[in-house]
Amino acid sequence: MTKIAVVYYSSTGNIAAMANAIGEGAQSVGAEVRVRQVAETAPAEAIASNQKWQDHFDAMRNEPIATLEDLEWADGIALGSPTRFGGPASQLKAFLDTTGGLWFKGALVNTVGTAFTTASTAHGGLESTTLAINNHFYHWGSLIMPLGYGDAHVSKVTGNPYGASHFSRKGARPDEDALKACFIQGRQLAQVSSWVAAGKSGN
Repeated sequence: MTKIAVVYYSSTGNIAAMANAIGEGAQSVGAEVRVRQVAETAPAEAIASNQKWQDHFDAMRNEPIATLEDLEWADGIALGSPTRFGGPASQLKAFLDTTGGLWFKGALVNTVGTAFTTASTAHGGLESTTLAINNHFYHWGSLIMPLGYGDAHVSKVTGNPYGASHFSRKGARPDEDALKACFIQGRQLAQVSSWVAAGKSGN
């Protein structure tokens, strides 16, 4: 069974919804999926300053936190983060900065990777955040899988080949179109990861 890890940071729940949709897409083609949030590192007063942030933090308090073992376990990895000044949030970056040991022993070489994001403005860094997340895959020796334009929903509706994304106007939740793109990306990640895993095992 193909193993997919969806690892993300979400402050108010938008990326969490997208992460779950990616997981559902992977499961639709038979993959075993772990959807894991990274640890929240912001101070309590910052979280409390935004009611949506506080509500999401409280709702997710008892959910499992991503570990390095989740990455090493996976055949395919999806990384997601809201845009912060055109790059991923520090919470996701802090977790990824602990992967040096996996890099050193080549644990993530030829693992398939893909990325997804949200931003509060249409030109606030959706593409640059996805590309910045992908830098980690380059260093790990992973194989980057873009969303691409192979599916009509992406080419005709959402239009972002880099990875599923959502323009969260005034904090709006991901709409049906964005979640469908996530589902497609997760399904595609599982399919491609299964092909690569079969090749690595010589099947």
